[in-house]
Amino acid sequence: MSSNTTESRRVENSLGSSIALFVPMMVLFLGAIYSLSFLTLDNPWPMAVCLVLFAAAFWIPQTLLGRSDSAGEN
Repeated sequence: MSSNTTESRRVENSLGSSIALFVPMMVLFLGAIYSLSFLTLDNPWPMAVCLVLFAAAFWIPQTLLGRSDSAGEN
């Protein structure tokens, strides 16, 4: 019975869903890099925007989306 519940929780991403997740995260990351072009010593906001966008691009896939449950497979 426990193998059935484990099987129902395992979700594999298709190529389309992987691309659909990759594109917005790459846009966030590239937006973080682009915001640095506006950085000056008088204006710290572009660095704040960079940190927030980069953190979102890293945190969303790692925490909210998770990863497939493949630890038990050989």
